[in-house]
Amino acid sequence: MNIIDTHAHLFAKDFHGDLEDVVSRAREAGVEKVLLPNIDETTIAELKAAMAHFPDFFLPMMGLHPTSVTKEWKKQLYLIHQEINMNTYVAVGEIGIDLYWKQSLREEQIDAFEEQLKWSIEKDLPVVIHFRNATEEVVKSIKRVGEEALRGVFHSFGGSKEELDTILQLKNFRVGINGVVTFKNSGLTETLIHCPRERVILETDSPWLAPVPYRGKRNESAYLSFILKKMAEIWQESEEFVAQRTSSNAIELFNIVI
Repeated sequence: MNIIDTHAHLFAKDFHGDLEDVVSRAREAGVEKVLLPNIDETTIAELKAAMAHFPDFFLPMMGLHPTSVTKEWKKQLYLIHQEINMNTYVAVGEIGIDLYWKQSLREEQIDAFEEQLKWSIEKDLPVVIHFRNATEEVVKSIKRVGEEALRGVFHSFGGSKEELDTILQLKNFRVGINGVVTFKNSGLTETLIHCPRERVILETDSPWLAPVPYRGKRNESAYLSFILKKMAEIWQESEEFVAQRTSSNAIELFNIVI
């Protein structure tokens, strides 16, 4: 049973001491590929180093995370744009708007996000969107830049039925489900029970948001199996079905070659 972790920061310092073991455990758990979203201009070297060690297992993205956006965002994007032009990436990400941590740079985040949305159209790449406390703003940006020309995923979905419906109205977008779905009070069981199967992909967001029974500890891609199990329970489908369906969704969205 093969599954794809569509969002994990395995190049982060949390994994510098045991990345080989983390990858080995992921493979043993049935994880076939792991997608690595960049954070900002300072993490490019780390991401590329991880890629060099496991080129058959990792697939890289390139973008500027909203919480890393500064008043010098144009200079930041210049460096990241150079990188995405010189090398092969499967998505523009992780990008978006975060109004939970930073309200002061709201306009800069929106401008940086929309500029990167334009890159995705130019390069015909999907986008991986961080949208904490910013669903409305993100949707407005997508519509301003070009809803029909864009495609991607709302990463780390943990919202309400109304929020899900808003996202699903964007026909080219999926939702990324991670360990939050296993949290007792997340409310996601009721929200996701009727979500179209073709609109869901799975992720861990390692090293954060470890699923139950590892909640509060360092997350890793091997734990994707617990997210898969929970989605099978919610949908009342077999784990094999959920693995096949979500992996197929990821392969289609990111144009992954298995």
